[in-house]
Amino acid sequence: MSKKSNIFQDAISSFVQGPVTENYPAEKRPIADRFRGELSWSPEGCSGCNLCAKECPAGAIEVITLDRKAKRFVVRFRVDRCAFCGQCQTSCRKGCIDLANDRWELASYDRSDFEKLYGHPDDIAEYLASLNQSEATDD
Repeated sequence: MSKKSNIFQDAISSFVQGPVTENYPAEKRPIADRFRGELSWSPEGCSGCNLCAKECPAGAIEVITLDRKAKRFVVRFRVDRCAFCGQCQTSCRKGCIDLANDRWELASYDRSDFEKLYGHPDDIAEYLASLNQSEATDD
């Protein structure tokens, strides 16, 4: 049998069979419970030990300390650097970090979507204000 006849048979069988692709995103497959998706951080219980950031092999996590005594922290998570290995979750002694299995569709056209800030809204606002102030003094 020649190579051309194999191609012809494949083309005919493709027309007879239905499509093999899935109708995504209209039909989504179930996700495994142990799947690691987007990081989520809860400030309650966080001691600011910084183990999550120190042990992240990709350098995707940064813990910004605003006031250690008052336990005011902001966590900067860079999605585009994350390897979703789960080391941060394992390292956190207080259980403040979770890799959610229901949030994994993280693609975006805008690069700013790949940097997430976690913390209390007032703490995040204070951190962003300090960034803007430092940028203004640099100019």
